[in-house]
Amino acid sequence: MLFAPVQGGLELRQEGSTTVIVGWFPYGEVATLSDTGRPRREVFAPGAFNARTADPEAEIHLLSGHDFNRPLASRKGGSLTLQETPEGLAFEARIPPEVTDTTHARDALALIRSGLAVGLSPGFRVPPNGATVEERDGGLLRTIREAQLFELSIVTRPAYEAAQVEAR
Repeated sequence: MLFAPVQGGLELRQEGSTTVIVGWFPYGEVATLSDTGRPRREVFAPGAFNARTADPEAEIHLLSGHDFNRPLASRKGGSLTLQETPEGLAFEARIPPEVTDTTHARDALALIRSGLAVGLSPGFRVPPNGATVEERDGGLLRTIREAQLFELSIVTRPAYEAAQVEAR
C-alpha cells in the first residue's frame, strides 16, 4: 500500500461526549516525493478516490500513523463520513468516548491539539492504468487518476501541504 502524506491543520472539537475530527485531502496539489537526483512529484486528479468512496460497502478507516492497530473511526462502523468534491476529499470522524478512552486515541488527539500531528496521509493502491507518468521540469510527475483508498491517517510529516485535519 502507498501512503501520500499531506500537511495542513486538523480540526478537533468536542460535541458532548463525542470528539469530532474533520479533515481535507486536496486534488490538483503537487507534492514533491523526492528532490534528490531526478525530482519525483505526484498529484491526485479530481475524483481519484471515487471508486471506493462511492461504494457504500467499501470499508475505509481513519488511523493514527497508518497503523491498523490504532483505529480512530471507520465507515462501516458509522463513525467516518467521506464527501468527494471536485476540489478534494473531505471527512468527518465522530470519535465516541469508548474510543477516546484508549491510549492510542488519547495520544492522537493530544498530538492534534498541540499542533504536532496535523497532517493527513491517505493509504491507497493504484490499479493498473490508474496513473500516468510524464517528464516535467527536469523530473517525473505522476498523476493519479484512480486510487483505491483504504485508510486516511493522521501524521506528523505529510507530503501534501494543503491537506488539513482538525479536531473539534
